[in-house]
Amino acid sequence: MAELVVAAAAPAPAGRWGAAPPQELLERLKDYGQEGAFALWDELAPEERDFLVRDIQSIDLARIDRIVRCSLRSQGGPVPVVQPVPESSVATVDDRSPEDKERWWRRGLKAIAEGKLAVVLLAGGQGTRLGSSDPKGCFSIGLPSGKSLFQLQAERILCVQKLAAQSTDAPGNTPQIHWYIMTSPFTDETTRKFFESRRYFGLEPDQVTFFQQGTLPCVSPDGRFIMETPYKVARAPDGNGGVYAALKSKRLLDDMSARGVKYIDCYGVDNVLVRVADPTFLGYFIDKGVSAAAKVVRKAYPQEKVGVFVQRGRGGPLSVVEYSEMDASMTTEINQTTGRLRYCWSNVCLHMFSLEFLNQVTNSLEKDSVYHLADKKIPSIHGYTAGLKLEQFIFDVFTYSPSTALFEVMREEEFAPVKNANGATYDTPDSARLMLLRLHSRWVVAAGGFLTHSVPLYMTGVEVSPMCSYAGENLEAICRGRTFHAPSEISL
Repeated sequence: MAELVVAAAAPAPAGRWGAAPPQELLERLKDYGQEGAFALWDELAPEERDFLVRDIQSIDLARIDRIVRCSLRSQGGPVPVVQPVPESSVATVDDRSPEDKERWWRRGLKAIAEGKLAVVLLAGGQGTRLGSSDPKGCFSIGLPSGKSLFQLQAERILCVQKLAAQSTDAPGNTPQIHWYIMTSPFTDETTRKFFESRRYFGLEPDQVTFFQQGTLPCVSPDGRFIMETPYKVARAPDGNGGVYAALKSKRLLDDMSARGVKYIDCYGVDNVLVRVADPTFLGYFIDKGVSAAAKVVRKAYPQEKVGVFVQRGRGGPLSVVEYSEMDASMTTEINQTTGRLRYCWSNVCLHMFSLEFLNQVTNSLEKDSVYHLADKKIPSIHGYTAGLKLEQFIFDVFTYSPSTALFEVMREEEFAPVKNANGATYDTPDSARLMLLRLHSRWVVAAGGFLTHSVPLYMTGVEVSPMCSYAGENLEAICRGRTFHAPSEISL
C-alpha cells in the first residue's frame, strides 16, 4: 500500500536528488536535532527520496520544535491547585424559572435571526470502536427513521432556522446558520461525499464549510521524529483542540466575522441528543456577557470516566481536569452542605464562545505551544514503537477565558454519546437510541398523544423528526388525541 501512495503522490521526476540529501534541508534538520529523518537516505529509491524531501519540507520545523520543547518541559510539572467550581458560575436546572427560559429562548432566536450564530462541529473521528471505518457522523444508531448522526444534526439546524424566522416580524425571511465541519485527513473526502450524495440534508450547500484539522509528527520520548517508513514521518491528528489552530490558519474566523457572526456553538459529532444551535443556551450566553460557556451534566457516580470543571486556584479561571488526573479523594469528596460530589460538573463538549474570544485565544494557544502528550504505540520502521502523540483538547481554551459560565442540562435530555459498539456496558448505539426514543415519547405524551407498543415500552419508543420539533415544542397539533405505535417515526 505504501508503494502505491508514493507513486500517486510523486509528480516530481524520479532521481531529482542525488547521493546526498539536499544540504540546506539537512542543515535545517540538524538545527532542530531531527537529522535522523534522513538516516536511511542511501537505501531509498529515487522516488522515495523525492517523497521524503517533500514530506520534510511540509513540516514547519520551527513551530514543531517549539511545540515539542514546550510540551516536554511542561510534562511532570507541579499539579495546579484546584477548587470546586463556585455555585455562582453555574446555572442549575433547579434555579431556572420558566420566565428565565422563555427570555433566553427568545433572545437566542433573535440573535439567530440576525445571523449572529455559527456552528462548529468536531467530526474528525472514525467509527472504529463502533465497527465502522466511516466517519462517525455517517453512523446510524438504528432509529426508526434510519437517519445518520449528520442528518439528525442538519435537521435540527433547519428547525432552528425556521423557529428563528417565525420569531421575527418578517417570517418569510429564513436566516442561515453557517455550519463549519471539522474533518480529519481520514474522514474529509468521505464526509464531503456523504453530504453531497444526500443533498446536504436540505441545507444550502454554501452554508456548509468543511475544513481539516491539522496533524503533528509523532515523536520519541526525547522529542525525535518517529519514521513511519524510511521516507515518511509518522503523524497523528492534533486532537479536537486542533480546531482552534485550523480555524485560524484557514481564515475561517475572518470568514465568520465577514458574515456578521458574533457567537460560536461548538460540539462533538457523537452525541445523539445534542441541541445544535440551542436558542436557550445562546440567550443565556448573551445574557451573562461571558467569553465562554459550557453545558454540563452532574456526574452519574464518583468513578464515572468524565472530565470535570474546576477552578484553578482561588479565584482563578475555570478549566477541566480529566478523570485520569483526579485522585481517589478528589473523585469521592462530598459537599457537606448539599450532600453532592464537590467536583460534579462533567464536561460533555457542548460549548459556546464569542468570536472575539476565539480570535484572542488562538493566538495565545499558538504562543504558549503546550500540548498534551499521549503515550502511544506508534507504527514505525521498527514495528510499533513507544512514542508520543501531541494533542490539544477542545477544553484547553477555558483556562484563557476571562469569564466562563456553566449551564446545567439534564443528561436524559441532551447527552447520549455513541462511543462503543453494542455489547459494551455504556455509550453504545443501543443505549443512545433508547435515550432518544424515551425522550421523544415523553414529548408526545406531554403534547396529548398516546402510545401503544408490542414490546415493553422501556425498550422502545417513538422518534420525533427534528422537522416537527426541536425540543418538544409545537407538537400539540400533531399529537393531541392521536395514538402512535412504537417504535415509529413522527414526521411532517
